[in-house]
Amino acid sequence: MELDLSIILLVWQDRAYLPACLEAIARAQQDLALEIVLVENGIALDEAEYALPQFANPIPIRNIHNAKNRGVAPARNQGLAAARGRYLMLLDVDTIVTQDTLTQLTHFMDANPRVGLAGPRLQDAQGNLQLTCRQLPTVWSKILRRIPTRWARAALADEMLEAYDHRVPRDVDYVIGACQIIRRAAYEMVGVLDARFFYGPEDVDYCMRMWQGGWRVMYAPQAIVTHIEQRVTQRRLFSRLALRHARDLARFFWKHKYLFTRPRLQPAAEQLDSESAFVARG
Repeated sequence: MELDLSIILLVWQDRAYLPACLEAIARAQQDLALEIVLVENGIALDEAEYALPQFANPIPIRNIHNAKNRGVAPARNQGLAAARGRYLMLLDVDTIVTQDTLTQLTHFMDANPRVGLAGPRLQDAQGNLQLTCRQLPTVWSKILRRIPTRWARAALADEMLEAYDHRVPRDVDYVIGACQIIRRAAYEMVGVLDARFFYGPEDVDYCMRMWQGGWRVMYAPQAIVTHIEQRVTQRRLFSRLALRHARDLARFFWKHKYLFTRPRLQPAAEQLDSESAFVARG
């Protein structure tokens, strides 16, 4: 039987979120043929931690165990390589998919064959929108994100697409890696995540490579995911992980050869045209 969707879950310090994440996936299965690829990145889970309730058809879970933390991109690549679905989903375990999220996203991709990667609307536990579809970052904007002032937020408004109506699907430079659905044909053309990125910004890099490979990257807000958004590197600015993240940011800007002027990937205000407009399916 062909699998519709392979969901790659990477577990490290966030294992406490895993049971709720898995239960939400099981509730959202509907008529999709799913599998879950669970990558244990430097931990070993007990079976009780990933006991999966079966509300519809059985969902197989395959485990990949890493004795040490290999980093986000290398570990996700392991999951992607093992996945068998026609669509691949990178999903953080600190998320809760709503009941129709998985069908909404797969239908969106079916209806838009030039879309290589898409992301849903992410919101916090209170239902507040998280600004997760964005223009490419710059060195200046990365500095501003560390400044907790109203002025800094105003300066970031364009990059964060604050003025855009987040109820409408559109092309974007990138969507964050907390939830990304990837077309298999695009994955096979573009390749794996850049394994040199230990902890970000592998998601931005991958979306750029999608555009460079001729695929569209889109925001699909009809699908909704609750995201706890742990912000690990912002809790301790000079932790080992934060320093690795800073190193990976430097590698990203060096790789793509820009600092303060972002490259143009597509018209910034481009909306879905009438031929590819998504109609939500009940």
